[in-house]
Amino acid sequence: MKPISNIDSTVISSRIRLARNLAGFPFPNRICDLTQALEIIRLVHGAASGVRAFNLYYMSEILEGVALSLRDDHLISAELIANKDYGAALIDEGDEEDPEDFCGKVSIMINEEDHLREQLIVKGLNLSRAYQTLSGMDDELSKTLRFAFDGKLGYLTACPTNLGTGLRASVMLFLPGLTRMKKMKSVISEVSRLGHTVRGVYGEGSAAEGYMYQISNEVTLGVDEEYILSEVQKAVLEIVNLESHARRALVSRDKIGVKDACRRALGILTHCERISFAEFIRLISEVKLGAAVGFVKVKDISLLDDLIAAVRPANLSILSDGLSEKERDVLRAQKCRETLQKSAE
Repeated sequence: MKPISNIDSTVISSRIRLARNLAGFPFPNRICDLTQALEIIRLVHGAASGVRAFNLYYMSEILEGVALSLRDDHLISAELIANKDYGAALIDEGDEEDPEDFCGKVSIMINEEDHLREQLIVKGLNLSRAYQTLSGMDDELSKTLRFAFDGKLGYLTACPTNLGTGLRASVMLFLPGLTRMKKMKSVISEVSRLGHTVRGVYGEGSAAEGYMYQISNEVTLGVDEEYILSEVQKAVLEIVNLESHARRALVSRDKIGVKDACRRALGILTHCERISFAEFIRLISEVKLGAAVGFVKVKDISLLDDLIAAVRPANLSILSDGLSEKERDVLRAQKCRETLQKSAE
């Protein structure tokens, strides 16, 4: 097995999001007419259908389990789910079995905070390439849709913080070293000084579950897209370097203790018969840390990230409709054993 690089063991995924609104329509928070909301959905769906093979989901019709599963996969937001009357989503989850398929997971949230929230999520640190892909889709949409745009302000958005490019570039990071060495407060402060923000797994107001954090740009007005991508990339690479130093310090402080915790976690996950998600996320984070510092051997650390997504309660519910919570815990344990065996081969 080849050594896992600092970037591969720290960067989970990259996300590009573009906020757009249709000229001639009020922002979503000003819409009070269902006919108007449905017309926006019709226009966006019609334009997008010529670009990709999207599935259309109306928030008023979607099953709760499906909605929560899409949220857990970061394809829609809790805010969109709450907007049952006017919200919709276009989803294309790509082909995860095809290594040549860079397109990743593409979604367009309709009538969330803005008329369109276009986004693309890909594995690893791939901000520039992801932006090029999503920007190409945005260009195609603009041939059919008339976006609200001002010559001085750029793209007009419901929230002033998105004015200008409407671009939010985010990277999901795994930071156990900085967290356990109690360095995150200073990292967040420095990132904020540079014009970026650090949030939890599901964005603003969410917790840093399993040592996972999002870093993204805060400034969208007065700068161009290349500057935003470059600045976020630089910040991420610096955090990767800081995390590497923090992991070494953590191991140096208590090598036997860290190794013991990582291998105990691996032992439980490879032999358990039933496990809750709360216990799972705590233990898999220890296994990932062990893989990052060489105490646990895995073929591909991204398999562990895929496992985290697959065994979230909402995603398991989709696969196991009708099972009780305890039965889902049994299924989660089974998937843990199968994945960890595969990752060690």
